[in-house]
Amino acid sequence: MSGRAKTSIAVALGILGITAFTLLFLELEAQWAIAVLAVATVVALTAFRLTGAAARLGAAGAAHPRGALGIALGMVLVVAAALHESHFALLMLATVALYATACLGLTLQFGHAGIVNFAGAAFFGIGCYTTAVLAAHTPIPHLLVIVLAGMAAALVGSILILPILRTRGHYAALITIAFGILFKTFLEVNDTLGGPQGLKVPAMNLFGWSFNEPIRIGADFEGSFYLNYVFLAVALAAVAYVMVVRLEKSWMGLAFDAVRLDETAAAAFGIDVARWKILAFTLGNLLAGMAGGVYAMMTGFIAPTNFTFGDSLIMVSIVILGGLGNALGVIPAALLLLVLPEKLQMIQEYRFLIYALLVIAVLLFRPQGLLPRRMRTYFVRNAST
Repeated sequence: MSGRAKTSIAVALGILGITAFTLLFLELEAQWAIAVLAVATVVALTAFRLTGAAARLGAAGAAHPRGALGIALGMVLVVAAALHESHFALLMLATVALYATACLGLTLQFGHAGIVNFAGAAFFGIGCYTTAVLAAHTPIPHLLVIVLAGMAAALVGSILILPILRTRGHYAALITIAFGILFKTFLEVNDTLGGPQGLKVPAMNLFGWSFNEPIRIGADFEGSFYLNYVFLAVALAAVAYVMVVRLEKSWMGLAFDAVRLDETAAAAFGIDVARWKILAFTLGNLLAGMAGGVYAMMTGFIAPTNFTFGDSLIMVSIVILGGLGNALGVIPAALLLLVLPEKLQMIQEYRFLIYALLVIAVLLFRPQGLLPRRMRTYFVRNAST
């Protein structure tokens, strides 16, 4: 069998396996069934790696990023269609897509430009509260409100980056931690924004189409209204993924890598370190704010307790667990870290212990994450091309 045929088989098996796992992971409720699924997944991943199929799948995805994105969108549509009546499963699927969008912003900051941001939930929250205020008190179209929510987060981020530029390493991280704590405190004492009780958020309305209405096709098909938010969240995540991947492969991504690896050397070669840090931080927060805007309309209610330092740690964990700097790794990591605690509800106080042990085990056996970022390759184009 040729190498191309083996790669095609590996891709096909990978697609089927990922689709089946996602569908079962979202749908199963019994604890014993989840345990069986976990064991079967570990066995399948081990076999996939030992046979070299995982390497072929990764190489195929890297060689054809547009095709990989199209396949991923097709998989989501299959899963959404299979779960069209399951409100909770669709809510979790949309939440995973929105958190993946926010974490793609963190990937741009942390994985590419080397800016550690422990206030991801705060910028997510800025998008939520901006949406709540604008959607409830202005006639601005909701689609534009989502864009403005991202711009508000980017604007606040462009101010926060100023003290970050004057520090490095853990000192810069402490600034973002302090901002995240101050943001939550500000929301709790601000009665205009609902205080600790929070705010109600109107449902998404797009050209007269309310997203809180169920989807009906003919007389036989009726889907949960969360399908509307799944499609919107997945579309936003796809746009964010394309943007991050294209930036990574461009000369801008090369500048980000230079700043992350060695700021002093980058400055010595004429790279404006402050400029590229500001750009990465602003774009990353733009994505987090837009994701927060959609999340606020989907849930219909937001409160300061939704944007704690613990939520920021979950976002950072998703970026690290998926593979620092790898945009594709954010998706399975978000699925694992967001859905698993909900699936272990029956274990009560032990579910977070098992969740933490799983994360530690992955980091021990895969210290570079589930899908490590490939080393950037440099080449000289042929003068005749």
